[in-house]
Amino acid sequence: LTLETYQEWCNDSAATHDPLSQLPAPQHPKIRLYNAEQVLSWEPVALSNSTRPVVYQVQFKYTDSKWFTADIMSIGVNCTQITATECDFTAASPSAGFPMDFNVTLRLRAELGALHSAWVTMPWFQHYRNVTVGPPENIEVTPGEGSLIIRFSSPFDIADTSTAFFCYYVHYWEKGGIQQVKGPFRSNSISLDNLKPSRVYCLQVQAQLLWNKSNIFRVGHLSNISCYETMADASTELQQVILISVGTFSLLSVLAGACFFLVLKYRGLIKYWFHTPPSIPLQIEEYLKDPTQPILEALDKDSSPKDDVWDSVSIISFPEKEQEDVLQTL
Repeated sequence: LTLETYQEWCNDSAATHDPLSQLPAPQHPKIRLYNAEQVLSWEPVALSNSTRPVVYQVQFKYTDSKWFTADIMSIGVNCTQITATECDFTAASPSAGFPMDFNVTLRLRAELGALHSAWVTMPWFQHYRNVTVGPPENIEVTPGEGSLIIRFSSPFDIADTSTAFFCYYVHYWEKGGIQQVKGPFRSNSISLDNLKPSRVYCLQVQAQLLWNKSNIFRVGHLSNISCYETMADASTELQQVILISVGTFSLLSVLAGACFFLVLKYRGLIKYWFHTPPSIPLQIEEYLKDPTQPILEALDKDSSPKDDVWDSVSIISFPEKEQEDVLQTL
């Protein structure tokens, strides 16, 4: 037990006997350290006999420093005389808040007019030591010929990469296959090579924070599962073209052979289907519609007379012998 801790304990004990310390203290305070976020929250103090709101005050200190009020001048945000039940130290900007490698202790109390509660002191923390690391952000995957190129951004920015940095792992597997892990990588661009072409692969990316000062690492959360199909290489594309061409030719050959066989087998039926049925003459069709019409006269009337055709022969002279023969014949 250090002297400073003992003095704080004495001050808190004295506050419980202070007549002004008649408010209950905030309950269940907790600090949220997620990526770059630093947020202190607690449960509200409820009073049944007061219409005025209870306000809260937050203070902080580093390892060997005194207590500072958490206000705009000291930390960039106002956490003094506030009615909210949380204090977001990184609300001003992602780079705001406490230094990530500092030892920080927080305390808070409730206040109502001249009354105040006892201080509730939180356990100290170091951001790099206690942070929860989320998955990498803005993940983009570009399929290649038997490969996947993955690009992303880090979970949060690190000001001094000589003291702390991220390394990355890729968990990947062929759909329905066994999971594999590749890494660590320092780069934000990773290429998964030697994959099977034209196959679907699923993957997750994970970040790990390493803090050199205390040899501490924090394993981050996995990203959501996403799946992509690799592109076919040149030889595979040629094989696909050949297979498609051969398959198309074979299919057309089979269809042509089947059509020729059907024509030979059912040629009589096909001829019957395509034969034009005999038609009824127009005059007979009209007669069937009106039987009182004289069909023969109509036919004679419609038919045009045809002239007899003969040859004209003239006898110019007969020899005497032939003339006698002709006369005898007559």
